[in-house]
Amino acid sequence: MPSKPAPRPTQTAAAPIDRGSQVEIEALFNSIGDGIISTDEFGRITKINPAALSILGYKEQELKGEWFPNLITAVTPEGTPLNLIDRPITKAFLTGKPISDKLLYIRKNGKPIPVSVTVSPILVKGKPLGAIEVFRDITLEQEVDRMKSEFISLASHQLRTPLSAIKTYTHMLYEGYMGDLNESQKNSLNTVINASNRMNELISTLLNITRMESGTIAITPKPVRLDVLADDVGKELALMAATKGIKLTVRRRPKEGLTVVTDSLIVKEVMSNLVSNAIKYTPEKGTVDIYVREQKDDAVVEVRDSGWGIPKFSQDQIFSKFFRAHNIVKRETTGTGLGLYLVRGLIDALGGTVWFKSQEGKGTSFYFSLPKKPRKPLRTEGAPLKDV
Repeated sequence: MPSKPAPRPTQTAAAPIDRGSQVEIEALFNSIGDGIISTDEFGRITKINPAALSILGYKEQELKGEWFPNLITAVTPEGTPLNLIDRPITKAFLTGKPISDKLLYIRKNGKPIPVSVTVSPILVKGKPLGAIEVFRDITLEQEVDRMKSEFISLASHQLRTPLSAIKTYTHMLYEGYMGDLNESQKNSLNTVINASNRMNELISTLLNITRMESGTIAITPKPVRLDVLADDVGKELALMAATKGIKLTVRRRPKEGLTVVTDSLIVKEVMSNLVSNAIKYTPEKGTVDIYVREQKDDAVVEVRDSGWGIPKFSQDQIFSKFFRAHNIVKRETTGTGLGLYLVRGLIDALGGTVWFKSQEGKGTSFYFSLPKKPRKPLRTEGAPLKDV
């Protein structure tokens, strides 16, 4: 009797394609209000939804199968085409992480349109097989921001006039131009003077933030000695430190000095902001040190204090507008939460970077780095940092 043939290996049947699910996914993709574009691993467009077509002004057949950066051009606010390496989709492929940014896309009719973009790579076992970009038109948001900035700027300018009168007449009273004052009256006037000074600083900060956000701060690049600038800031804030018994020192400067090509007024504003913050948020008898170092093609400034530090759970919000850490609010009731927001914006405008290290109860170090020579053109038109 012939033996039975060996059984053939069983084959697993392919899972049936759920046509209903595909239709639902297609309908979901097409109904999303934000623009969505998917690409393959080479950056060629595989899918694009109606919202994206409406924003960009193209038809689907004009984009599908095309290399993404070939038709969808991105430019800087100045109108310069964005380098391929700086495009969010390129960064997403290179890093394997979602990348978010705000930029200008050029519509088919040549008109630039501001968009908020998030690109997420499609990864399988760590290998990118494509990317999905979600973007939306933020023209209305930018217009609202512009109107808010204009209102703040107008209000700040209008406040300057009565504040000048308050300061002038208060100083005249304090100096005895209108008769002698007793000690109690002088103390009261001194309180008014300090309050008006704080208000003046707040107005200057609001005006600078308005200009920073609207991109109208003029930058005047020229050779600047950072070590000399640090000395100047240290001298100007020495009295503020002395009133709290804080030792303020400029340390570790290069013997031959450290020169960068940048705007001295803006850098001094950043330094003053960081050092005054360090003094303000350091308890009595503490220390504040300013370090100026050279690091390859960059110059790095560090402001280190022995203060209260920043709680770990608050650190990701520290450069946000109006944010103040809870441990600081309890100890120091004055403050707007705008200083560090302004610092980051000004350093960004100069093409630098700002960061910090902190441990609650053990102090904080704020750093900013600036290229010795600007790596990109700096804005030279507009208003100066402060009103004269």
